[in-house]
Amino acid sequence: MATRKFLFVHGSARPDGNTAMLARKAAEQLPADVEQRWIELADHPLPDFQDLRHDDTTPRARPRPEGDNEALLLDATLAATDIVIASPLYWYSLSATVKRYLDYWDAWLETPELDFKAELAKRTLWGVTALADRNEAAADPLVGTLLNTAAFFPMRFGGVLLGNGTRPGHVLDDTEAMARAKTFFAREDIPVARFPFGSSEYGE
Repeated sequence: MATRKFLFVHGSARPDGNTAMLARKAAEQLPADVEQRWIELADHPLPDFQDLRHDDTTPRARPRPEGDNEALLLDATLAATDIVIASPLYWYSLSATVKRYLDYWDAWLETPELDFKAELAKRTLWGVTALADRNEAAADPLVGTLLNTAAFFPMRFGGVLLGNGTRPGHVLDDTEAMARAKTFFAREDIPVARFPFGSSEYGE
């Protein structure tokens, strides 16, 4: 069996906030032979994404990035078997840095040599988030974004680990979240993601 490689992509205004703490608690339970790589998006900022697909002045096909933060994130994404999006719940959705990282997935779909859609279909997407609201339904938009993203390729989707916290460290007092973290990555036979609204009619 191939060794699993987990990529933790953390995007937060706090480097050691509740989401990072919750993600690390879950990661502690991974077997020793599972590789882990952690990337702080704040340390590898991406410029605002530009959608050039329908710009007649430039070729639609994008070259593979080299030597910059985009290249680092692309290589890390393709090297992983499991991609964990660790984002606090900001205005009921993903953080800006995580959303920008996902926007670049669209650019990589336009890089022919990558065959990015087929490559991502071999991988599993997970999410970890901390939210201030005690009603976990507040995170439904974030969960839906990750589910639909996984369904597009389609990737397997392991779900989203939720925890409650406002001040840094509060999530460690969420006993239910701590209990879920112990077994979050232990799931087997993770299903391929499907759009909750049926089939997608994605336009080119």
